[in-house]
Amino acid sequence: MLTWLQRNTLTFPPLDKAMRDPNGLLAAGGDLSADRLIKAYRHGCFPWFSEGQPILWWSPDPRTVLFPDELHVSRSLNKLLRQQRYQVTFDRDFAAVIRACAAPREYADGTWITDAMQEAYLELHRRGYAHSVEVWDQGELVGGLYGLAMGQLFFGESMFSRADNASKYGFATLVRHLENSGFVLIDCQMPTDHLHSLGARAIPRREFAGYLARHLDQPSRATWVC
Repeated sequence: MLTWLQRNTLTFPPLDKAMRDPNGLLAAGGDLSADRLIKAYRHGCFPWFSEGQPILWWSPDPRTVLFPDELHVSRSLNKLLRQQRYQVTFDRDFAAVIRACAAPREYADGTWITDAMQEAYLELHRRGYAHSVEVWDQGELVGGLYGLAMGQLFFGESMFSRADNASKYGFATLVRHLENSGFVLIDCQMPTDHLHSLGARAIPRREFAGYLARHLDQPSRATWVC
């Protein structure tokens, strides 16, 4: 049975209590407070729901991740990187990035990044957990992504692109930065063709939980400056 969370506790059920169908649905309810979100990521789950639904918390099995040394850079993307086609910054405009990620897309009906979700992650950004990657073309924001950094793990949330390969350009730049900073894994949550093209792959949930246990409280060398 689905566990309903109460607002007076931050406790989540064990990950092995997650449903098989739909894959990974672990709990519902609670709130989007910064303390609960931090607890969720540390526990191995994340919020994902549509407007009008209760808050839903997920921990899919398997889990899609990317190991920094397994990043796949296509020939065309590598050419753009060598040419330094775009400028990439970190944390210069988190609000603009999350708004762009929430904007309507041709292939999607609505967005899961609701106003409440945006405000919740803005608070995480203010607390130093959530970070953004901005991709610029002559001063115009053409791509980006955001996620959370904890210990030696980065939890990716969403990305957007308004120019050819802009989101991939930003992601590849981020991965190189994380690898140089001692990060061991990037959580991609759910599988997509876009992520698989960059080298993401699936690992068992229990293996993902092991990375959480070993690396969440280990220091990294990451700096988040423009």
